[in-house]
Amino acid sequence: QVQLVESGGGLVHPGGSLRLSCAASGRTFNRYTMGWFRQTPGKEREFVAAIYWRGSYTYYTDSVQGRFTISRDNAKSTVYLQMNSLKPEDTAVYYCARDSIPDRPTLTRDDFGSWGQGTQVTVSS
Repeated sequence: QVQLVESGGGLVHPGGSLRLSCAASGRTFNRYTMGWFRQTPGKEREFVAAIYWRGSYTYYTDSVQGRFTISRDNAKSTVYLQMNSLKPEDTAVYYCARDSIPDRPTLTRDDFGSWGQGTQVTVSS
């Protein structure tokens, strides 16, 4: 069972930046698509960004395109989410997730079978 541990959340002013990290246990990190999702109270968890296991392909939801960057370091079994030009509407709990099947390209929330505990990001003046 893989364990995912997020870090890097916090309080930031609008226009500021944060970098989230997610460290994964296990030896086959490089075979899995990794994703970031976020959730606010009363709403469903929504897709933010994903990076395929090959690392060359990244995808973003429209609202963060051009502001957020997902990346991965397979040697460290870690995936990152660099968030720039943050807006109040980015406030949420951010979750790291791993696809349940290796070597598969997916952006579907239900395909991600392992989740971290979440880290709070608050954008406020």
